[in-house]
Amino acid sequence: MRMRLSAYSFDGAASPFSRLVLALAAAASSGGIVAYAGSKFDNTAEQTQVAQKKKMVVLGTGWAGTAFLKNLDYSLYDVKVISPRNYFTFTPLLPSVTCGTVEPRSIVEPIRKIIGKNKLLFNWFFILLSQKGEEIDYWEADCYKINTVGKKVLCRSKIGTNLDGTGEFVVDYDYLVIAVGAQVNTFNTPGVMEHCHFLKEIEDARRIRRSVIDCFEKASLPYLDEEERKKNLHFVIVGGGPTGVEFAAELHDFVAEDLTKLYPAIQDLVKISVIQSGEHILTMFDQRIAEFAEAKFQRDGIDVRTGYRVVKISDNSITMKCKSTGETSEPYGMAVWSAGVGTRPVIVDVMKQIGQENRRVLTTDEWLRVCGCDGIYAIGDCATISQRKVMEDISAIFKFADKDNSGTLTVKEIQDIFEDLCIRYPQLELYLKSKHMSDIADLIRDAKGGDVEKGSMQLDIDELKIALAHVDSQVKSLPATAQVAAQQGQYLAQCFNSMRDCEEHPTGPLRLRDSGRHRFRPFQYKHFGQFAPLGGEQAAAELPGDWISIGHGSQWLWYSVYAR
Repeated sequence: MRMRLSAYSFDGAASPFSRLVLALAAAASSGGIVAYAGSKFDNTAEQTQVAQKKKMVVLGTGWAGTAFLKNLDYSLYDVKVISPRNYFTFTPLLPSVTCGTVEPRSIVEPIRKIIGKNKLLFNWFFILLSQKGEEIDYWEADCYKINTVGKKVLCRSKIGTNLDGTGEFVVDYDYLVIAVGAQVNTFNTPGVMEHCHFLKEIEDARRIRRSVIDCFEKASLPYLDEEERKKNLHFVIVGGGPTGVEFAAELHDFVAEDLTKLYPAIQDLVKISVIQSGEHILTMFDQRIAEFAEAKFQRDGIDVRTGYRVVKISDNSITMKCKSTGETSEPYGMAVWSAGVGTRPVIVDVMKQIGQENRRVLTTDEWLRVCGCDGIYAIGDCATISQRKVMEDISAIFKFADKDNSGTLTVKEIQDIFEDLCIRYPQLELYLKSKHMSDIADLIRDAKGGDVEKGSMQLDIDELKIALAHVDSQVKSLPATAQVAAQQGQYLAQCFNSMRDCEEHPTGPLRLRDSGRHRFRPFQYKHFGQFAPLGGEQAAAELPGDWISIGHGSQWLWYSVYAR
């Protein structure tokens, strides 16, 4: 028997506790919970509260967007999530999916589960108490244009149409968080889009897996000669970065351990080639790792070609150019392109609107706000941080530190603001570490010749410029990695969670040109290291502190990091 109960507090509003009573009573009477369409009670106070919330739109469900959503207190905002992909993909394990080492379902998680939708039945109690389950929506669609002036995003759904048959809709925002990532960069090479596989999505990994098997099946047909069989079994990976190297290693292990048993007659015809335009593969790693990887691939029979640039790809051959040998062409059976990332069209359009058309990706400040926009933030691979330079603010720094307006600075005056300077300009602390200096007094002493007593040191603005002249050499762009994107998403969510509190009690560094402090500390990336699986149960690890680990032990470290 289904019971219908009325659960209202004395003022006529449905309290969280009464909702819980309703859910428990319904469960006791019928063996389950019945969710009625009228469960969103006619509560004027709640509707007013929602109307007062700022509208927040989040574009993207990759590393940056998902980390943001996991850490955001969405009871504070009216949140809408828009992405063409209704799940999060654990991309570091995508190469393992291509060869069956890992199943696709093991590296994806539904985005609705992440944001609190479609929870298990017993989690309904917590939703009823917290009321968070009602306050965030996900829509599967592409954002194809952003109106930065009118604060609107224009979207298009491929899975359904509206009354005009287009599937298009418009969403207003007060805050926009852009986390759409990047797309494949073909460098306008002819034939790449038509004839190459990519490895950015779970569907890409599935297609590659099918294509590998198809190549072996084609090579097994009775009417092919040996040259045709070799062509079908030539697997080319363009790009010697982490993705290309890991896929080459996975493919080699897959062939050596599995496919040779299924196709013994053609096992000796298989060839795997890695084409890299630079002088080494894994250029973002320590040189010792790059050299070890190249030596291991040579032992495994993987052909590594450095200094080659792909200029054209047809349906059966790939054309390369090398400075020493000129242009050459080779037949191939399957090609995977992992030679870099490019900017999505919607981001290119935004950059044109705000005067950033000459840049590679969106430029943000240290707080991840898009420069030249109101209420727009960008995180992950679609953006880069423009770190403020010390030398750009050297006059303001000197004036701020010179409290007595004497025209010179003492060591104490500089040390009084040193902590805030390191927060605002992280390159200052990095520079001191690179010079093995303990504090800024050592830097000043070095600039003045090294024979001056600490207590008597004073310097004018020209001497300060000399002391800090090379500090900005430590400013470097952050890499487009999952680690960076996840940290940015978490940081930005924490900023939004504490926005009201930080209006009254700011936690950021001192303002040099105005009174008070910045609301938040600027984003600062913390590097936890990077791995490169090299096949054969071996991997290379580069960890903080210039610690390098290569071999079987590193592979187990790799497994432990991604154990779930």
